[in-house]
Amino acid sequence: MPTFRTQAGLLAAVLLTLAGSAMTAPAASAAGRDRDHAALQRVLDQSVGDGGVPGAVLELRHGRTKPFFATAGVADLTTGRKRRPGEHFRIGSYTKAFTGTVVLQLAAEGELTLDDTLAKWLPGVVEEHLGADGTKISIRRLLNHTSGLPDAVPGQTPPRPEEPGKRFIYSKVNYTLAGMIVERATGSTLAAEIDRRIARPLRLTGTYLPDADDTLREPHARHYSKFDEAGRPTEVHDVTNADLSWAGAAGGMVSTTSDLHRFQQALMRGRLLSPAMQKEMFTTVPTDGADWVPNTRYGLGVYSQRLSCGVTLWGGGGYIQGSVTYVMGDRHGNHTLVSNLNGDWSDYLGTFTKLFETRFC
Repeated sequence: MPTFRTQAGLLAAVLLTLAGSAMTAPAASAAGRDRDHAALQRVLDQSVGDGGVPGAVLELRHGRTKPFFATAGVADLTTGRKRRPGEHFRIGSYTKAFTGTVVLQLAAEGELTLDDTLAKWLPGVVEEHLGADGTKISIRRLLNHTSGLPDAVPGQTPPRPEEPGKRFIYSKVNYTLAGMIVERATGSTLAAEIDRRIARPLRLTGTYLPDADDTLREPHARHYSKFDEAGRPTEVHDVTNADLSWAGAAGGMVSTTSDLHRFQQALMRGRLLSPAMQKEMFTTVPTDGADWVPNTRYGLGVYSQRLSCGVTLWGGGGYIQGSVTYVMGDRHGNHTLVSNLNGDWSDYLGTFTKLFETRFC
């Protein structure tokens, strides 16, 4: 049997080994992070290469480690000014996560239920404008895009609606109607409810839903497009000051990378919704066959996306004239990547997928 002195010597040797490991582990971890960050930077650089968008930003947060922020390209094609932290940009359809949160909060408060129909809250609206039956369309079906209502943008005539509940059809009309219900239920504007319920409690100082008279707050990147408002191809032009208020509850919001991180984290961790409404938000429907984002399932304002390595992320993306944004991370809100492009062309889905797989796979 080893003597006490021998045991003490062994213990000392073990402690020295552990101490050595403790000293070397952070360096190895830092080296790994540096490699990851360099790989993410390469993907950003590729996104603004030949034929790419003007500029890109990325902010990564993982646990308590220092956030990583990267840029590529320019914020302004005329001056060559670089992109930088703190910029405001249009977040497009990630607005739906905010709208969905407000609707679910109202449901938790008993102001409405997810089984309420359009006929109850907006009688005659879809019948008159879309030829649909509002008695068959619930608020839940609006939020998970199974209402059967077609997508629509200004300048285009939407196709006829389908039978509600049969399949996923991604449509801005669903969230436009959801925003109208919020305003009917509260007697306030959706912009005010988002500010009161989400932006102010979370201290999202750069997050807001602008109206027709609002311009992007400073600082901001210029927003560039190769399409007109109806989606028809045209030459690259500056749409920074365009009136995109028509996107409203479906895609009209403005935010920053840091604000989107704070919102995503609060949403994933259940700080904004009751447990029952959290469960509703993350109950998903398949998006297969909808010609939408591949390998996804849609909840109530957010969706999951399965990467090629089998990892599943949660969050959402947003495309609007002049800007494309993605916010994705783990289900617990501990590991999130936010990215924005200040141009609406190129293979942006490919760019974001490369970013996610570079980091999360």
